[in-house]
Amino acid sequence: MKKLDISFVVAGSMMTILFLIIVNLLTSTSHMWSVYPAIALLLFPIGVYSIIKKRYTLFTSWASLLLMGFLIFENYRDTPDYPWFLYVVFPLAVLPVVVSLKNRWHHFNLAFIITMLTIIYYGSLNLFLSPQYPWAMFPVFAVLWWPLTVYHIQQEAYFKYSIHAALLLGIFFTSVNAVFSPETIWAVYPIFGVLWWPLSMYFFVHKRKSHT
Repeated sequence: MKKLDISFVVAGSMMTILFLIIVNLLTSTSHMWSVYPAIALLLFPIGVYSIIKKRYTLFTSWASLLLMGFLIFENYRDTPDYPWFLYVVFPLAVLPVVVSLKNRWHHFNLAFIITMLTIIYYGSLNLFLSPQYPWAMFPVFAVLWWPLTVYHIQQEAYFKYSIHAALLLGIFFTSVNAVFSPETIWAVYPIFGVLWWPLSMYFFVHKRKSHT
């Protein structure tokens, strides 16, 4: 029954792709819009097979390859002068690796290695493609939360986590303020709000434990 289901899904996807290509060619040859639903229709049978066989890494690998190929095609078809597909290549390449190591997401070493690779990758892209606009600070800020959170959960140091997290947020807001709008000192407002996190942790959790 499972083999029949997969065969039906494959046949249905291929027939639909062929139908959309024919309609596309008959109605508007100037724009190949059929490629967009074709990507989803190609992933559908792979997804069904992966769910039945519980091979989730297989699905993420094929999905990453198809999406990378599609984005590269779109990039060089529409805007060949600027390789914007490079911004999404790294997460698409890392996704199958992370899925295959699903039992190690809570390991600090894995979080640290992927975080450092992310920082190096996007820092290099920022430096070579658009050095005048330091946008890399945003993905760097986002990805730093993974090793920071994993480390403090392993140590069960939740009060220290609130301090380090507040420090990270403070550095981020200060950096964004200084780089993008130095004429207006607005960072003090979110920083003031963030300070309530470690303060409340100290008085309602950390201080209470120290007296017991």
